[in-house]
Amino acid sequence: MSKIDPYAALRFKEFNIFLLVRFVLIFGWSMQFIVIEWQVYSLTKDPLSLGMIGLMEIIPAFTMALFAGHIVDQKEKRNLLALCIAAFSLISLGLFLLTWPKIVADWSTKTILYSIYALVFFGGFLRSFFGPTIFSLIALIVPKKAYPNAATWNSSTWQMASVLGPAFGGFSIGWMGVHWSLCIIFGLVVLSLIILLQIKRKPILNPKIGEPVIESLKEGVRFVFKSKAILGAMTLDMIAVLFGGAIALLPIFAQDILKVGSEGFGILRAAPAVGAFITLMITAHIPISKNAGMKLLVAVFGFGLSIIVFGLSSIFWISVVALFFSGVTDGVSMVVRQTILQIKTPDHMRGRVSSVNSMFVGSSNELGAFESGLTAKLFGTVNAVVFGGTMTLITVLTTGIVSPSFRKLDLTKDIEEHQREA
Repeated sequence: MSKIDPYAALRFKEFNIFLLVRFVLIFGWSMQFIVIEWQVYSLTKDPLSLGMIGLMEIIPAFTMALFAGHIVDQKEKRNLLALCIAAFSLISLGLFLLTWPKIVADWSTKTILYSIYALVFFGGFLRSFFGPTIFSLIALIVPKKAYPNAATWNSSTWQMASVLGPAFGGFSIGWMGVHWSLCIIFGLVVLSLIILLQIKRKPILNPKIGEPVIESLKEGVRFVFKSKAILGAMTLDMIAVLFGGAIALLPIFAQDILKVGSEGFGILRAAPAVGAFITLMITAHIPISKNAGMKLLVAVFGFGLSIIVFGLSSIFWISVVALFFSGVTDGVSMVVRQTILQIKTPDHMRGRVSSVNSMFVGSSNELGAFESGLTAKLFGTVNAVVFGGTMTLITVLTTGIVSPSFRKLDLTKDIEEHQREA
């Protein structure tokens, strides 16, 4: 096997522009999410209201996912992403206006809350297009031999933005308040759109333009369910994220349990992303493709343990460390999953396969947020988090026992074949 170049994807100019777009957009998106979480819990003091944020996003994201994948495979990717970002800027502007005292001074709390949920719902609709479009665009910017490296840098950029966005969001709430924090977010979204236009339009590689929607969707779903590696990785990560959704309850831990305020909330929210980012930087230099299945199982098991420790902790620094290690283990899962998808997905089906992935993994974040909010409402916040971590451990053990082929999953040969083709 040839020597690994940890900077292979970064040698392509448009990929660097893409990473900048990705960073600015996710920085604003993740910052917006925690600012809204903080605002909603401040308005209601109800754990279920936090779960409702996730539910309002997952309904459109899940129901539109397959259809969005079909559209992505049929359309030019750069312009489609630009359209999505432009629409997202309207959501950010709407949230900014909803926190302007001059506008909502006479509004009831319920009206403001429902208006926020409505914009989150619209954001879920857009999210169904973001994932498949970005996944497909990467493959048009870098050659096949750089796919694994591009997947790592793409995930690293996402994690870096997820570190700085929540941290800055938590501090900005204390420094300038929710309203002006949302103004900054609107500016970031517009900036990402301007940067994106520096990337040239890309060809449409799908040979079946105009294919009936139903046939197109069936083809994408059939491909995923026939690929044991893709299906296994998606399923394992979906269950782990679904039951390990403690992140949605962080405003409660910050305000009521750990009592660390908005600054502490920002640190807690950023801790998992810091851990994941460090992992991703390491894997860019030391690939983890060998024995990938077993490494994924161990990583998700470690994630479950970290979530349990976080739930039981009443000491701030222990909670931060637990969340940090949840990010470290999640980073391993992310690299393995993204490498599997990039290597094993045909170019003309990337939108649809990514959409199925978003239904399995992406949507489970929001569904997990709802599950956490509901169980916290019924059984208490700490019990909800410990329950979620325990279910993650059970899922890993079950998968490892019933699927020996997944335990033996190794990506080394696939990567070598791609390098030879290049």
